[in-house]
Amino acid sequence: MANQFHITVLAGGPGAEREISLRSGGAVQKALRALGHCVSEVDPLDENWKLPTDTEVVFLALHGEYGEDGQVQTRLENLGVPYTGSGPEGSRVAFDKELTKQVFEQNEIPTPRWTMLANTAAPPPEDLGEGWVLKPPRQGSSVGLQIVETPEQWSEALAIAGDATDGGGPVLCEELIRGREITVGILDDAALPIVEVHPKEGPYDYENKYTVGATDYYCPAELPPDTADRISEISLKSFEAVGASEFGRVDLMLDVALNPFVLEVNTLPGLTETSLLPKAAAAAGLDFPALCGRMVDLALKK
Repeated sequence: MANQFHITVLAGGPGAEREISLRSGGAVQKALRALGHCVSEVDPLDENWKLPTDTEVVFLALHGEYGEDGQVQTRLENLGVPYTGSGPEGSRVAFDKELTKQVFEQNEIPTPRWTMLANTAAPPPEDLGEGWVLKPPRQGSSVGLQIVETPEQWSEALAIAGDATDGGGPVLCEELIRGREITVGILDDAALPIVEVHPKEGPYDYENKYTVGATDYYCPAELPPDTADRISEISLKSFEAVGASEFGRVDLMLDVALNPFVLEVNTLPGLTETSLLPKAAAAAGLDFPALCGRMVDLALKK
């Protein structure tokens, strides 16, 4: 039997994805206990949180602000406690969509054309084609996400995206890529089988992502082998370029010609019943407890 540890799961926190984080944390605790570990839970809702004194490993089930932006990683580094996932700098860069875009461009990684909008009074950009995606630059991957297909939708969508951003701006605006939405899980420097995402209605936003039954998933995605290989290669390059490590998820769009465009890198992807990384791991023959166990093993190798 593998070694057993006292693992503290950090879940909840102060960010916009708190409720999803608590769901991830609950699933992780169940899986770790099934593996025989002693498990505690801590909700870092404010800065006064403390770990149980005999914690050997921290399992991060936090999402979005504080969990993925490098803050909690910096604190755990200072405490000298092993933890799951990327380090402070990789987390900070991947969480900031503007910094991520800059890294993609520096590394010649294909990504939709983009610009930053100073505030919610900005007009539609004329140089990004017809159709835009609006995102808060420093939030979870689907928080505040808005798809704009006509100029008439612009003002309301920009206000919603701005409301999810501290102070009502800035907002990242991307060219809308019309095609297939896919995601690639990364585990221990290897790409997992590709997942294709099909919301039954509307975009793959926060509601469709976390509502059971709202989205269909296909894994492995039906793609030509050479296309699948290129997607996996680009995903690994993106993951490494932002400084991420151990595990994560890379989100992409394929246009009608199957050209891939990388949207972003998630360093602490969801671990709920609808989450994509566990689906990809299962397609690779790794059930959920085994996936969580691998994450712990990688943390201990830091």
